[in-house]
Amino acid sequence: MKKTLIRNYAKLIARVGGNIRPGQRVVIAAETESAPFVTLLAEECYRLGAADVSVDWQCAALDKLASRFEAVRELGSVAPWEEARLAERAERLPVTIKLLSADPAGMQGADREKLTLAAMAKNAIVKPYADRMTNRHQWCVAAVPSVGWAKRLFPQERAGTAVEKLWQLILQVCRADGKDPLTDWMWHNRALRERCDKLNALHLRSLEFRGGNGTELRVGLIGQARFIAGKKTTAEGAPFNPNIPTEECFTTPKRGEAEGVVYSSKPLSYGGELIENFWLRFEGGRVVSCGAEKNAALLEKIVAMDEGAAYLGECALVPFDSPVNRTGVLFYNTLFDENACCHIALGRGYSNTIENFAQYGRDDFAAMGVNDSSVHVDLMIGTADMDVTGVTAAGERVPVFEGGTWSRALR
Repeated sequence: MKKTLIRNYAKLIARVGGNIRPGQRVVIAAETESAPFVTLLAEECYRLGAADVSVDWQCAALDKLASRFEAVRELGSVAPWEEARLAERAERLPVTIKLLSADPAGMQGADREKLTLAAMAKNAIVKPYADRMTNRHQWCVAAVPSVGWAKRLFPQERAGTAVEKLWQLILQVCRADGKDPLTDWMWHNRALRERCDKLNALHLRSLEFRGGNGTELRVGLIGQARFIAGKKTTAEGAPFNPNIPTEECFTTPKRGEAEGVVYSSKPLSYGGELIENFWLRFEGGRVVSCGAEKNAALLEKIVAMDEGAAYLGECALVPFDSPVNRTGVLFYNTLFDENACCHIALGRGYSNTIENFAQYGRDDFAAMGVNDSSVHVDLMIGTADMDVTGVTAAGERVPVFEGGTWSRALR
């Protein structure tokens, strides 16, 4: 892979994703295998004037060992120095960049019961600090290849060839393989914003999803919520792009207003394991039953992670002919697969979808119907034949998706 293209990708993440400004601190979270790219990314951050760049190194192989040998109490603990670091970051609000690269099934065979209990214990300590940062800092999630991930997609190829192919795919769907990715993203953000403007002009109060696989789901929407996409802003008005790539127009649904059943259209990679061919049934906004052909027990653990995990936190509209889906590749990575088709998310809702969100607090968001949880898990549900109907505040029924893509009125 040409180093020029990879460096342009690093520039894209730093400038469009995090939008780093002079004097800001930057925290990068990445797998150890990604060290060469992290170095390039850190350089780009410094060139933009970052005061400091630190890296939280991760290693899935070590995590799997820890899950095998450590007790739940140790796995779920947060050391005093770690909590002090969380408090410091909640105060300083660094730009946070997370690079995904781990093998989608790298934790297969780990003690899932132990990991779930540990995650619940750790989330109880970490979440208050994360809440303090919500809507106040810039962040971006992107991805770089690893051998394990690349071989998952291209098992017949040698490691080097598989990684090269994955690099090509990532740069392609992230709109980073052209001569000027920064300009390409300016136009992409503009197109997404214009689509959201059309959706918001409809003043929808619910969405109805229907697919030939059996999906029949109605989701209520919050009156004060808006569809947003692409570039976001902090409460102070600093722009950033939280996801590279992104193709979705999404909003936060109203807690307690979801009825029906939904079937998955793509596997879910969660915690290093795959959940395949799953379904969920909603009553009164809550998941009342669910199942899967593979890893049904893990899906049940997600739904039961905390009180809000069984409710919806996001509805996202993505045409089935999106650039990600047109590759014909299943990435086994939610960052990419959620941008291939329509999806919903269990757990935490996005308060920045609320109009004038900066003037409200947590209690206000809860009163409006924004769900809260320690988790946010995206579930891909879009199909080639999916229809989505919007219902307006006046009761008018408006086609939003027809046959898996935008209706004529919204193209």
